[in-house]
Amino acid sequence: MKNIFTKLLFAFGVLFIITACNNNDKINNHQKLIIEADIVDATNNFYDNAETYNLEMSDIEVLGEILNPGKVDLSKLPLHSVIVKETVLSDDGNKFIGAYRYDGYSLYDILNLRKLNKKNKEHFKPIVDLYVEVENKLGENVKISWGEIFYPNHLHEIIIASRVMRIIPSKTNELWELPTESKLIIASDLFTERNISKPQKITVKSYDKNFKVEKGKDPLFSPDIKIYHDKENPTVITTNPEDIKNHTIHTIYYGRGRGIHSTEPFTGIYLKELLQEYFPLTKQSIMNGIFTIAADDGYRAVFTLSEIYNRNDQSEVLLICNPKTENDGIFKLFPSCDFFSDRAVKAITEIHYLEK
Repeated sequence: MKNIFTKLLFAFGVLFIITACNNNDKINNHQKLIIEADIVDATNNFYDNAETYNLEMSDIEVLGEILNPGKVDLSKLPLHSVIVKETVLSDDGNKFIGAYRYDGYSLYDILNLRKLNKKNKEHFKPIVDLYVEVENKLGENVKISWGEIFYPNHLHEIIIASRVMRIIPSKTNELWELPTESKLIIASDLFTERNISKPQKITVKSYDKNFKVEKGKDPLFSPDIKIYHDKENPTVITTNPEDIKNHTIHTIYYGRGRGIHSTEPFTGIYLKELLQEYFPLTKQSIMNGIFTIAADDGYRAVFTLSEIYNRNDQSEVLLICNPKTENDGIFKLFPSCDFFSDRAVKAITEIHYLEK
């Protein structure tokens, strides 16, 4: 019996070595195998069937509108896993890079204990106009809204990856090229232009534009929206365009302060279908485009272009138009991607865009 067991162990060992050799054709010398592959399907998990490798990490610093800036101690943070199909824009068709499982440290955890010090806090206290800029050693940078990090229905899906595993097709055994350096991963993005390598600096910012704030304004009303794609000549809309299809999203509408608002569905147009005429989808706009959507009383919320245009989870942002309303304005926003209703701006008056 002992001899049979020994032979089985030896056979599995040989099989693992053969598989590892076949899969390691593009492994760099500095990469370290840290988790072996489940080559015998011992579990029902599809995401452990290949080897997991460390990624080269660099120091990460948090700066900006916070009271306690400084380096991040990753040793105190838990690991989170996400799965992604990395694809980038290309002039000759969208280019698929590969499918991976990434393990790493979420921006939620990295920023969770940083005490905010908004530069506009005396004027506008809510945190929904915040965003972060993530930069790497090559000078690349991307924008991520505060809402994407702290308000989504699915937390911890934006990570700085410290290790990676290929998700290999079982029939073709195609081996995607393995990254070698740490990487920002935003799992909800369709085109993964924001997944930059070796992130080193995270800067917290508030949208740099002032609006007249009238808290408690009654009535709260605006007959139209001005879309500032041209600062001198904004486009003005008074109703949702008839050539854009309506969609209905069923939801449990819940606020961080007041709790349950309603369980009724919302019907409107996808905001991206209105805005893409003025602000096209490009690599640069995915990486750096941010909108601020402002209301009649000065309340506003920041969204990245990517979270409005570039989702792989179909959690769309609706623009709802009700011309018969006498309060709360004609236009209202419903971000179905959010758990809370804090970014559901009502009585919308202005939409501004920044890309830099």
